[in-house]
Amino acid sequence: MKLLAATLFRGALALSAPSTAAAFLSPASQSLVKFPSATSDLRKSISCHAKRGEGYGPPLNNISETVGNTPMVKISDRICPKGRTIYAKCEFFNPLSSVKDRLALSIIEAAENDGSLKPGQTVVEATSGNTGIGSGCYDVCSAWLSCVITMAEPFSIERRKLMRMLGAKVIVTPKAGKGTGMVEKAKELAEKHGWFLCHQFETDANWKIHYETTGPEICNDLKDMNFDYWVTGYGTGGTFHGAGKYIKEHSPDTKIILAEPGAANLIGSGLSTDRNPDGSPACSHPAFNPHPIQGWTPDFIPLVLEKGLGQSIHDELVDIPDGAAVQMSQALARNEGILTGISGGATMWAAVETAKKAPEGSVLVAMLPDTGERYLSTPLFASIEADMNEDELEIARSTPSFILEPVS
Repeated sequence: MKLLAATLFRGALALSAPSTAAAFLSPASQSLVKFPSATSDLRKSISCHAKRGEGYGPPLNNISETVGNTPMVKISDRICPKGRTIYAKCEFFNPLSSVKDRLALSIIEAAENDGSLKPGQTVVEATSGNTGIGSGCYDVCSAWLSCVITMAEPFSIERRKLMRMLGAKVIVTPKAGKGTGMVEKAKELAEKHGWFLCHQFETDANWKIHYETTGPEICNDLKDMNFDYWVTGYGTGGTFHGAGKYIKEHSPDTKIILAEPGAANLIGSGLSTDRNPDGSPACSHPAFNPHPIQGWTPDFIPLVLEKGLGQSIHDELVDIPDGAAVQMSQALARNEGILTGISGGATMWAAVETAKKAPEGSVLVAMLPDTGERYLSTPLFASIEADMNEDELEIARSTPSFILEPVS
């Protein structure tokens, strides 16, 4: 926690002292740089809905009650184009650190209400990780005793570990099967064992939770200002479909920007996905190619997304070029103190590019789906070393005690 606090403070400090915050050491004197007014400026800039120390409110019955009501944070002019305003909708403030907490809880609650999920029944689902992490948690909060997740081999190791930490069993499917392979495996397991299949890519419970929560949260938080653009990517398509539908109904002048990887230009191809009778994909989409944005754009167009596209919700489609998502995620961490994943970087890149073309004074909202800690074994952290680099060793050697020299 101390490390996280220090990182956040450094990000905020950079905003209050832009000319010097990039360096911790003065090149000439090798002494610590001082910021005489930075802490006071930072303190003045802090604005919370409730004053720190007042408390959250009455104790909650279980962790699922903390889902939603995530904050929006203004992006500084280090990233945001001049004369425009970008707010990041920080979905990593959900209890399991991703937007999929909303979806997982919605599916479980809907299945409880209609009786399709019986007490003690096993829940099974195919996921890149975040839905499974949420499902593992909310099964525990509910009356259901076990959760089985199918996940394709390329997704990050830490996602598997988090799901297992939450009590789920994780069945890893071969890389060659891509997303359709893990979906087919979940379907087989449900049919074989009589388990409850979540159908996150097909169920209306997916988009409805975003229509009921995500969309209203954004519109309510921005009710006193113009709201010109909303930018999102898609995984299942639930956020786009549900929140986008609500925004179009309640803020019709807002333009909705949908983004997808340039390497996997499924929507842009104009080609549809062949489907089984239950709406699940019958085969891999011909326009799909592997890409690094985990959680985004499986190798098929989900039915939830297709239904949203059929309502003409989005105004523009943006392709994310290779490398842009990782670079923007790293920039958000280093300049804003915002630790989000590759999908968050991709969305913010699309928001920044949209802002560059937008009229001066425009206000944009970008969805940040999850936390960067879920990507430690991915390209996002490939350039981040575990051992001290030369600059760090130089600092360590500047005083005589406790120097951990590298082993040759």
